[in-house]
Amino acid sequence: MKDGQGIDLELDLFGQRITTLAELGDLTADLVTTASRLAERVPMLGTAPPAVHLAMRLREAAGSSGLAGEVEATEREVREYERMLAEAERRYQEHDERSGDDVRKSGEPREAPGGRPAHGSAGRPA
Repeated sequence: MKDGQGIDLELDLFGQRITTLAELGDLTADLVTTASRLAERVPMLGTAPPAVHLAMRLREAAGSSGLAGEVEATEREVREYERMLAEAERRYQEHDERSGDDVRKSGEPREAPGGRPAHGSAGRPA
């Protein structure tokens, strides 16, 4: 907030954050693939009962209820957050455009606190 005049949202920076989240989601998806492959491998620890037991526990820890599952859940959360930010950006732009249209239709310039003309996010008078 600037001097109590409301929120100043820079859409370019907001869009960059969304792009970064999309890239993070892609990297996380790659990690899910790697963790899943790891979970499919049976560790070669020998045939003694303790070694077989340990190998099975390692597989479980890497599997869908372990590492691979956790990374997959993280990917879902990152993708959902990305969608939420993109939706927030879209709604902000729609609201900004409607506000500008409403002001232009009324024919009266809108004033911000302090008697200065108010501006939309694109720097044009709203």
